[in-house]
Amino acid sequence: MAERGWLRPLGGTGLTVSAVCAGGAPLGSMPDNFGYEVPEQRAIETVLRVLAGPITFLDTSNDYSGGESERRIGAALAQVGGVPNGFVLATKVDQDASGDFSGARVRRSIEESLQRLGVDRVPLLYLHDPEHISFEEGMAAGGPVEELLRIRDEGIAAHIGVAGGPVGLMERYVKTGAFEALITHNRWTLLDRSADALLDAAVAQGVAVVNAAVYGGGILATGSAGSTRYAYQEAHPEVLAAVRAMEDACARHGVPLAAAALQFSIRDERVDSTIVGFSRPERVDECVALARHPIPDELWPELDALVPSSERWLY
Repeated sequence: MAERGWLRPLGGTGLTVSAVCAGGAPLGSMPDNFGYEVPEQRAIETVLRVLAGPITFLDTSNDYSGGESERRIGAALAQVGGVPNGFVLATKVDQDASGDFSGARVRRSIEESLQRLGVDRVPLLYLHDPEHISFEEGMAAGGPVEELLRIRDEGIAAHIGVAGGPVGLMERYVKTGAFEALITHNRWTLLDRSADALLDAAVAQGVAVVNAAVYGGGILATGSAGSTRYAYQEAHPEVLAAVRAMEDACARHGVPLAAAALQFSIRDERVDSTIVGFSRPERVDECVALARHPIPDELWPELDALVPSSERWLY
């Protein structure tokens, strides 16, 4: 694992988080994305395992499974008497089913989230997937970013961030100076390096970096035998060939592919925390073990040489 250790400062927010952040997307059951259902009780037990440590950071969203992820997290929090001391709970504001992403919708989104989670405020709140609207709409007077700033000023969210896909758009938001944290997903992995400049821009701006989907939706956790999809769609043959070659390289060094995929992110000095989605309690301990699995230095250049051509990256 990276020399910074397990607990790290989250950029300049003043928050301390674990190197791994528990991702709430699978908890609400998203079979279209992940290929399997997650029963409610199993999801609650998974959250309870997270809350027991050593992971101290959990990320969810208003729109994950129509709010079901937040409801299940809230049920687990109620069982333990609320958010544990030192634990960082993050959620996101989303557009509604009609596509409304106005300032008024942002306000309704956080109100819905707080009710489901059973809390009065959150340490960290992101604007989620702003690619659904133009940058100009996002930054407009009375728009979602202005409302998000107002929510922070009111103390409902201690810190605000932006979470999304397209790296060019995310960089524009990072450079506004409005945000304290960034989530990028599927774009800084063993297979895709398109977020490199975005990570540099975030660090230069003093914005915390949280990296998500380092397994590309599963293929870098299960290997090519377990999946043929990357970033929730069928992978290009070049990507599949790269996965197989990386599996072989890892096997020669006695390293699980999943450990290399996770530590690729954890070891990057620009990345403050890495989101991994959990759908079973035992996956929490397995992930912590992968984060701590010894990896020889010589494996990394071997894996770098196998990255698919940039034409296959998401950007």
